[in-house]
Amino acid sequence: AIGHMMSSLMYPLVTFVLLLVCVAYWSVTALYLATSGEPVYKVVALNSTSSDCQRINGTLTCDPQTFNSSYYPECPSASCIFINYNEEGLFQRNMFNLQIYNAVAFLWCVNFVIALGQCTLAGAFASYYWAYTKPNDIPMFPVCASFIRALRYHVGSLAFGALILTLIQIVRVILEYIDHKTRSAQNPCARFLLCCLKCCFWCLEKFIKFLNRNAYIMIAVYGKNFCVSAKNAFSLLMRNIIRVVVLDKVTDILLFFGKLLVVGGVGVLSFFFFSGRIRFPGDTFRSENLNYYWMPIITVVFGSYLVAHGFFSVYNMCVDTLFLCFRE
Repeated sequence: AIGHMMSSLMYPLVTFVLLLVCVAYWSVTALYLATSGEPVYKVVALNSTSSDCQRINGTLTCDPQTFNSSYYPECPSASCIFINYNEEGLFQRNMFNLQIYNAVAFLWCVNFVIALGQCTLAGAFASYYWAYTKPNDIPMFPVCASFIRALRYHVGSLAFGALILTLIQIVRVILEYIDHKTRSAQNPCARFLLCCLKCCFWCLEKFIKFLNRNAYIMIAVYGKNFCVSAKNAFSLLMRNIIRVVVLDKVTDILLFFGKLLVVGGVGVLSFFFFSGRIRFPGDTFRSENLNYYWMPIITVVFGSYLVAHGFFSVYNMCVDTLFLCFRE
């Protein structure tokens, strides 16, 4: 299937760009919220040890554009210094709530982008499976057609599935926050209860991700809404539970070894390169000038894992889509 649709291997780049947009929008919004108040400047003595500067205690406000140190001849080190942003007004008092709202929107957008990628790939691979004569009956530009189809018809279903997953992730974040804040005051019973709750919601998140993934495949195949597609996918998987478990575990093992091979190979090559055992011709880059070469090696290994995970996820989605179409 991927051999007939090589453009599917490029789709992780689209997901990566959309995730960058989500991260950038969240960061800019959080920064604007944090700096939304009016800046407060106060007169501060930089040399507080001087006896003449004792009366300047940082209570007088000032304007840095009109401030003149000659107003304080007894303390030449007096300056107009930025202190903080004011916290007066309805908007500033609700700053924490707005930051939480921004974080929830960020999680929802990230889950939606991932859902859009899964539905797009599922639609492309389903069009390959249901093509009667391959490759003649495979649609022209199947990945692009599936992407446009998902944006035109299935945005509501994808957003609803992403919202369910986001709500569960919010509960997990709240549990982690409660655990962090009350760790010093917890007794063994409370610690055991929080541990059980975190474990249960972790399992629930994994199950919802699995169910959403198969629901998006059914959405791409039949075009029905999320609830109907999730119900049909779940009943189809439960009727073939042994095959599902075997295929899922075998696929996970094979893809894990594939990622391990990629990351290990890149890590070994980067070690030999940054340690000076492999040299570039000429003096463009001299790796022996590095004072500490483990940091670039760790960076390269981490980046290679992200790249390998992104591209191997295409194979994983292909296996799941073809398996569900086969069972259907």
